[in-house]
Amino acid sequence: MYAQNAYKTYKTNSINYASREQLLLMLVDGAVKFSKIGRQAIIDKDVKKAHENIVKTQNIFFELMATLDINAGGDWAKSLMNVYDFIARRLIDANMKKDLAIMDELIPLIENIKDTWEQAYKLSKGGK
Repeated sequence: MYAQNAYKTYKTNSINYASREQLLLMLVDGAVKFSKIGRQAIIDKDVKKAHENIVKTQNIFFELMATLDINAGGDWAKSLMNVYDFIARRLIDANMKKDLAIMDELIPLIENIKDTWEQAYKLSKGGK
């Protein structure tokens, strides 16, 4: 019981005190995780679990879209918005059809977004 409460407190604090960049990394990391869980649930024929995790992934992309500043980001941000929108729409298709092929198409894109944001974060902190 104590370990569970300690972990919950740690998790809450890590979110509450994270920078904007760290929160973005947490979101894209969650998108990878939930999309993979959703994919496996499709394989396992667990419709409820597939639905829940694909929706979690969709919600992350909706949040990313809502917080993307297109005015400040210019053409780069518009392109990124198009990618986010494509993924969100395809996730809806995958969820409605419980389509493994669509998830196999999307997961590498989601992982690529995660990797890109991780690299950007490292560069912004002076890393290589």
